[in-house]
Amino acid sequence: MTESNFKRFVEVGRVVLLKAGPSAGRIAVITEIIDHNRAMIDGPTTDVPRQSYPFKHLTLTPLALTKLPRAAGSGVVKKQLEKEATVEKWNNSTWAKKRAAVEKRRTLNDFGRFAVMLAKKQRTDVVRKAVAKAQKA
Repeated sequence: MTESNFKRFVEVGRVVLLKAGPSAGRIAVITEIIDHNRAMIDGPTTDVPRQSYPFKHLTLTPLALTKLPRAAGSGVVKKQLEKEATVEKWNNSTWAKKRAAVEKRRTLNDFGRFAVMLAKKQRTDVVRKAVAKAQKA
């Protein structure tokens, strides 16, 4: 039997990113699988209330809590999240940093976008000069 490359499974303890709803953009944990369309999620450290959520509005992350019992209450989930420092792992991940950068860029005003444009021009100029110098040498 060949081993699958797929590593993100819907399982109790899997950390998920919410794509839709009032808590969109936050992370939560699957605490119980209801059926093939929905799961019970809970995010006590990210202000996501315990609720039923459809899988089509969830994105599975590579993070998962180990040894989380089925239908664990908010207190147990919170202790496990803090014990394994899962929220910090998420915040330090490239995925979360990219989302934060995109969100920051989205909230810029006209002057902010102008400042970014100038910074990009400066960076391009420095890189161009360094490449030219390296090619001469």
